[in-house]
Amino acid sequence: MANSYPLATSTWDEKELNAIQSVIDKDIYTMGESVKQFEEDFAKFLDKKYCVMVSSGSAANLIATAALFYTKNPKLKKGDEVIVPAVSWSTTYFPLQQYGLKLKFVDIDLETLNYDLEALSSAISDDTKMIMAVNLLGNPNDFDAIEEMIKDKDIFILEDNCESMGAEYKGKQTGTFGLMGTFSTFFSHHMATMEGGFVTTDDEELYHILLSMRAHGWTRNLPKENLVSNKSDDWFEESFRFVLPGYNVRPVEMSGAIGIEQLKKLPAFLNQRRENAKLFKELFSNHPDFIIQKDIDNSSWFGFSLILKPSSKLKREDVIKKLKEAKIDCRPIVTGNFTRNEVMKYFDYEIHGELKNADYLHDNGLFVGNHQASLVDEIYYLKEILV
Repeated sequence: MANSYPLATSTWDEKELNAIQSVIDKDIYTMGESVKQFEEDFAKFLDKKYCVMVSSGSAANLIATAALFYTKNPKLKKGDEVIVPAVSWSTTYFPLQQYGLKLKFVDIDLETLNYDLEALSSAISDDTKMIMAVNLLGNPNDFDAIEEMIKDKDIFILEDNCESMGAEYKGKQTGTFGLMGTFSTFFSHHMATMEGGFVTTDDEELYHILLSMRAHGWTRNLPKENLVSNKSDDWFEESFRFVLPGYNVRPVEMSGAIGIEQLKKLPAFLNQRRENAKLFKELFSNHPDFIIQKDIDNSSWFGFSLILKPSSKLKREDVIKKLKEAKIDCRPIVTGNFTRNEVMKYFDYEIHGELKNADYLHDNGLFVGNHQASLVDEIYYLKEILV
């Protein structure tokens, strides 16, 4: 029996250490051939045309949002209405605020932790330009339902898949349903490259904009034929030629080299996470005190959520105290109801209807980790502690 249960554990072995050493041996540490290879491998894994690796999932959300303002016919402009779920990570929202968009917060479903579909449907207005679809804690959204809502409207989907790499909806990977999808390769996520993230798309113009915005807004990393600038053959002139107000969110070469090895392991990681989830569901599905997450289709199970049932006599602070004493790591379910954070004073936003489920989760929810290794002992230990 386990005597602790950490939130996450390392996914590395000698293959990742050898990958790091290979970069050291080349003595070239900035974004290069390893990053390029990882991008190509990940695009193939997703069955997408283009992948752009960046320094984090947060940076992926930033340049994905930014790119929508710089297409020849801008897909978004300042003041446009964007629908967002009330529960997600902070950097789902921050780029939207920073680009002057109006956020409409919609309640979540207490079981799936994704959109309350009735609330989402009623929130869509003539002013809505985009729906931010966040696949929370590994769980895919019901994309059939969302696409049915917008099929006759000029609305597109941007997908934040940073917590849900490898999840599937009807055989198709999450992160591939929207105009763009974002991913994270942070330590505690499905695969780890130190820090890192991706934006994926099939849209060539957006791909070229992402390439430029990732590195200073310059032309240097663009192909000769591109949809952003008329690039000359003069390498000197194109070295410091700036065409977009970009950033520097490039990944380091070590992250690319590590990622190549991690991606080879990812299918096995996903299989083990799902095996862990089977046991978790077996032990907690009918628990008298907790609601657990309902898998919409084929979750990649980022972690295991536990929300106190209204009928439970337990208090969350007592549960947290008990878990901490047992050395079982836990966290809030992402940000809880994000609109209850002080940072909202900087936002242009409205709340659609009530956020009763987001509020309930905020006050009564927590989650524990899932790993790429077997957690049989740890999950039984969790069950024992929460009797």
